[in-house]
Amino acid sequence: MTSLPPAAAELSADEARRIALRAQGFLGAPDRRGGVRGVLRQLGAVQLDTISVLARSHELVPYARLGAVGRPLIEEAYWSGGHAFEYWSHAACILPVEEWPHFAFRRRAYRSRPHWGHELPDGAYEQVIKQLHAEGPLTATDLGGAKNQGEWWDWSASKVAVERALMYGEVVCTERRGWKRVYDLAERAIPEPLLHDDLDDTECLRRLVRLAGLSLGVGTRADIADYHRLKGEQFDAVVADSGLVPVTVQGWGKPAWAAPEALATEPRGRHRTTLLSPFDSLVWDRARTERVFGFAHRLEAYVPKPKRIHGYFAMPLLAGGRLVGRVDPAREGRTLVAKQVSLASPKAVRPMAQALLEAATWVGCDAVRIERAGSPQETAALTSALAAI
Repeated sequence: MTSLPPAAAELSADEARRIALRAQGFLGAPDRRGGVRGVLRQLGAVQLDTISVLARSHELVPYARLGAVGRPLIEEAYWSGGHAFEYWSHAACILPVEEWPHFAFRRRAYRSRPHWGHELPDGAYEQVIKQLHAEGPLTATDLGGAKNQGEWWDWSASKVAVERALMYGEVVCTERRGWKRVYDLAERAIPEPLLHDDLDDTECLRRLVRLAGLSLGVGTRADIADYHRLKGEQFDAVVADSGLVPVTVQGWGKPAWAAPEALATEPRGRHRTTLLSPFDSLVWDRARTERVFGFAHRLEAYVPKPKRIHGYFAMPLLAGGRLVGRVDPAREGRTLVAKQVSLASPKAVRPMAQALLEAATWVGCDAVRIERAGSPQETAALTSALAAI
């Protein structure tokens, strides 16, 4: 096997890019035996989001790496058998259950500070715990309703109580049902060997920095800290003992660290051609995405429509190990509509057509229509490529 440069040596920008792709599951044959759960363990965190265009983001993440896994199978893989839980990591994320002890530092921090300004009536917290104990896993609706009669953020006392219990770690989100969190007592949901807060803050941080480095392959201080939303100074306090090794990446202009496993062999293998969720961990950090791929990416869902450049939910196109375009998709019946396509070059036409057809089939569409591209010629080229595949 060909080794990469040793620790503290210099990586080229191309080597760093390929290391990142392999670490994130996009270079080499996909691990179909590990399936969705294998993807979750490799990434360490899969971000959740309410937006659903082709599918929800947590479904798009394994699809991008494994291909057309059935969507019900994805949900079953995440939530059945106690393999995962939801908690605050990079954002609201699905996490492997083995990581429960690593977030003890965050649970302790939540217990020691004020929460949102929501006041709880006496006994509300205890009532929620009592109800979960007696009735088993419940949604906020089951617990008495998620909201009061006011604005959407005007949570009911039971919703405030159960969310507080979730942050403290007394309650766990064990699945999403119709996008509603399903809550259960941690003592029932988390395997007994993992159900502890025995790790001190330093050990929690050391392990999370190590895991983030493995999932990224190589990254700067900001990259690795941001993976689980750690502070820079928290990274600084533990990186020397994390097992990550310092490297220099040409063109990055900042110190970097890599997992030794990522440096052991040169990344080789087949590249995936696929559309990515904007919340995919390969691209969720805008600064890193631009540094690694030379690709400026921004989610525009919350940008006023007249100010959008690439569309509401523009999905980057990964092909040949590079980000070569993006598309803002929608569905109209059984037609996948590419509302807006932006390509880096004419070479990206066929990969975009391929990715659109595969995504359409996965979500049950039998046709693809290009609504708008960079030029009439590009629209025509995409339409011809779709017909030819």
